[in-house]
Amino acid sequence: MKFIVAIILFSVIILFHELGHFLLAKKNGIRVNEFCLGLGPTIVGFTKGETKYSIKLLPFGGACVMEGEDGESEDDRSFNRKPVWARISVVAAGPLFNFLMAFVCATVLIASHGYMKPELAGVIDGYAAQEAGMQAGDTIVKLNNKRIHLYDEVSAYTFFHQGETINVTYERDGKQYETTLVPKYDEEQGRYLVGFQGSGMYEKAGPLEAMKYGYYDMKYWVWYTVESLRMLVTNQVSLNDLSGPVGIVKTVADTYEQSRTDGFYYVFLNMLNIAILLSANLGVVNLLPLPALDGGRLVFLVIEAIRRKKINPDKEGMVHFVGLMCLLALMVFVMYNDIRRIL
Repeated sequence: MKFIVAIILFSVIILFHELGHFLLAKKNGIRVNEFCLGLGPTIVGFTKGETKYSIKLLPFGGACVMEGEDGESEDDRSFNRKPVWARISVVAAGPLFNFLMAFVCATVLIASHGYMKPELAGVIDGYAAQEAGMQAGDTIVKLNNKRIHLYDEVSAYTFFHQGETINVTYERDGKQYETTLVPKYDEEQGRYLVGFQGSGMYEKAGPLEAMKYGYYDMKYWVWYTVESLRMLVTNQVSLNDLSGPVGIVKTVADTYEQSRTDGFYYVFLNMLNIAILLSANLGVVNLLPLPALDGGRLVFLVIEAIRRKKINPDKEGMVHFVGLMCLLALMVFVMYNDIRRIL
């Protein structure tokens, strides 16, 4: 059951991404040949109008196959015969729908469970926060140039900026103060700490506040994904730390299994939280300016819009094909690592 839940959750997130492409393609009069969930041979499918709707054998991935998307087509309703801004809207719609899904899930999560304010329950003896005079009840407003709205942002910022000096703006009794904190290395935890202790208390939120903090939560996970990619590019983490579909499904399944003993409500909350993370992650990754990804396609379209001249579709298609082969090779490597960790 836990793996079924994991696969369904993963599939819904991918389906919502492809739905963005599909709806904007239809809106712009582009012919959609197939809308599918999964990869590989078709298990079941039907045709309605001009579009085939199908479910594939492998439950990882999906596609919105548009006429003339990767080559020339004589059809007036093909992708490449539409104005450049229409094509940009279709390509961008997938990642934007992922951000929309993350926002909706975050709003529901916060309306159900509340949010954790960036308020300190106390400070750890001997660390920079105590030495600077910070105390319980202080609310973190800004860390360096980053505005803070949730306590998760405080924890993540100190993690992503290990050992860096942090300029802190905090609020106490309605007044704002500034201080500079120099982290100290904690041997027991194996990382740098500034000495913050979160309250762990959740604030209830009404409908409007849930939407407001739902947006902050969605933005937090987008930022978290970007920072994780930065650490990968700067070699602070390695490719061996990446997880692919197999690893993600196992993580979701394990979380489901651990939550089940606490009841359906906690299963629901944890699945929502994972959905926010995965949806935001998929949106960010797809916007990377790499061939075969939505971001890579957007680069070509923006260049076309600037120079007001189409790039040769066959040459662009070849670039995306090479990029796709590289991505598939990376997926095989990541999947191998996932399986090796499981075994």
